[in-house]
Amino acid sequence: MSYGTPIYKTRADWLAAKNRHVLLFAMSGLGKTYLSSMLRAGGRWFHYSIDYRIGTRYMGEYIADNFKSEAMKVPFLRELLLQDAVYIASNITFDNLAPLSTYLGKPGSSQKGGLPFEEYMLRQDQHRRAETAALLDTTHFIRRARAIYDIPHFICDTGGSICEVVDPEDPKDPILSELAAHNLMIWIEGSDAHTDELVRRFDRAPKPMYYQPQFLERKWVEYRVARGLKEEEVDPDDFVRWTYRQALEHRQPRYAAMARNWGITLKAEQLVTVRDEQDFIQLVASALPK
Repeated sequence: MSYGTPIYKTRADWLAAKNRHVLLFAMSGLGKTYLSSMLRAGGRWFHYSIDYRIGTRYMGEYIADNFKSEAMKVPFLRELLLQDAVYIASNITFDNLAPLSTYLGKPGSSQKGGLPFEEYMLRQDQHRRAETAALLDTTHFIRRARAIYDIPHFICDTGGSICEVVDPEDPKDPILSELAAHNLMIWIEGSDAHTDELVRRFDRAPKPMYYQPQFLERKWVEYRVARGLKEEEVDPDDFVRWTYRQALEHRQPRYAAMARNWGITLKAEQLVTVRDEQDFIQLVASALPK
């Protein structure tokens, strides 16, 4: 950890702390939400989900309006909506973020459920701004957890795209500076086997996700040139499948830089041994300097 002043300088500082604040970052699917939910269930940890905050506070209106736009295409629902006879809202949860990913969508042929690339990029930018705001809300929720609920410990469960909205090599990055000042930043590092499994899982059920704009625009052109396709001919699922592993490879060095400059690293396989709060505390302690 080379940037800023670490919130826990040594193993002893961490073990003696009355209030522990951690932030987890990693590829989606490596156990951030599982671990956060397990700690929350014990009653002593406040679980702050960045994706949940994005989907409710910052993009909830976009999501609901998208639902309403689709409902207006159905004559029966259209009449009820115009009469204010029905209420349409997102039922997003920590464990089910489908309303957010559905709104983000995938670019390509409208006949196959895709979005025009311009609209897709607009939604990507909405997500970038929402994610930035949600990350900067973390300190507020640390205070809120203690002031309102009297919960001593705090865990921030970030989305896989955190590394796309920060510059981990900038010691003055405003987001990372704020987060590291109040949390122990922990990278859950996956192995090549984990990456292969995530790719297989994604191939079975490709889902929308956020990409760094420059990376996305480059891959959009590369894909269409390789396939010889116009924008309206692109199969949305085929494009995101083709892009996914490359996106993971793009993110890996950014995660590593975040851990090197701003935090510590835990191996994903180490989390298998974590069964309760004490296991987690001891595992984190083992990664801190003596």
